[in-house]
Amino acid sequence: MQLGMIGLGRMGSNMVLRLMQDGHECVVFDVDQASVAALHDKGATGASSLADLIAGLERPRAIWLMIPAALVDDVIADLAGQLDADDIIIDGGNSYYRDDIRRAKSLRERGIHYIDVGTSGGVYGLERGYCQMIGGEHAIVQALNPIFASLAPRHDAAAPTPDRHKKGTAEHGYLHCGAHGAGHFVKMVHNGIEYGMMAAYAEGFDLLKRANIGKDTHDVDAETSPLRDPEFYNYDFDLGEIAEVWRRGSVISSWLLDLIAHALLADTNLEQFSGQVSDSGEGRWTILAAIEAGVPAPVLSSALFSRFDSRNSGAFANRLLSALRHEFGGHVEKE
Repeated sequence: MQLGMIGLGRMGSNMVLRLMQDGHECVVFDVDQASVAALHDKGATGASSLADLIAGLERPRAIWLMIPAALVDDVIADLAGQLDADDIIIDGGNSYYRDDIRRAKSLRERGIHYIDVGTSGGVYGLERGYCQMIGGEHAIVQALNPIFASLAPRHDAAAPTPDRHKKGTAEHGYLHCGAHGAGHFVKMVHNGIEYGMMAAYAEGFDLLKRANIGKDTHDVDAETSPLRDPEFYNYDFDLGEIAEVWRRGSVISSWLLDLIAHALLADTNLEQFSGQVSDSGEGRWTILAAIEAGVPAPVLSSALFSRFDSRNSGAFANRLLSALRHEFGGHVEKE
C-alpha cells in the first residue's frame, strides 16, 4: 500500500522504515530535508514540499501526520486546500481528542476523511512495533488495515490471555476503538497511566537509594526533623541489580522496568539528567476528563503535579510557605 508520511522525527522515520520492510511504498516529507534525504537513500520517495508529497501519491491518497500536536491544525489546513474528495488524513501524534472531533467535521465538508491514531512504541518501535489505538469511520479504518497491521507488533509480542476466545485485531496490537477522537482518547488515558507508573517506579527507587540515610551525619536543631532510628537505615543497595532481579518473575516487572535497568546500567546516579520532567499534554487532558466524568484519579493527578514540581513550577508556593513559617514562628531558612 502507498502512504505519505509527514514528520520524520524520532518515531516517524522508524515507522517509514518498518512499513517499507513490509513492502509498502512511502512518500515522505519533513521541514528537515536531511531527514528526507536519509529515508530517500533507504528506498522512500522524498518530497521537497507538501505539494510535492501530494503529487507523488495516487488517489485516493492516505497521508499520515507524525508531528507535534501544536502544528497539526496548520498542516491540515495546508493539506485540505490541495487534497481531493476521498483522500485520507491520519493524525498519529498526541493530539487532544476534542480537536479530532472538530477536524473530522470540518474535513467531512470537503469530502476528506480523518482518522486519529494514538501511537505508542517510542524509539523502539522499528524493532518492537507500535501499539495503535484508532478512531474514525469503520470503512476507512478497514481500508487502512494493511498499514496498521505492518506497524503493529508481532503476534507473539505477548502471550495469549488465558481463556480469551474473542478474535480481533487487539491481540495483534492495534484496535479500532470507536468514532472520531476515540483513538486519541484511549491514548490520552494510556499516557496518564504511564505518568502514574513512572512516578511509582521513581519514588520506589528513590526510597531504595536513600535507605542508607542512617549513615549520614544529621543536623540537630529546631529546623530539622530528627531521624529517630538511624540503625534501621544502613543499606547500600545496588539499584541496577535490584532492577535486574525485579525483571524476572516479579509482579511489578514491565517494559518500563526493563528501561530502568538499562538506564541504571549506563549511569548509576543518572547524573546526565537534570530531573526536570516535561509533560506534552496527555496527562493534563486525562485529569480534565476524570474531573468532568467524576472519576477519582488521585494517583494520576499526583504524578502530573509531580512533573510540574520538577520544573520548579511551585517555586513561589514554596517561598510563601517559608515566609509563613517565618511570620508565625520566626523560623529561618536553612542553607
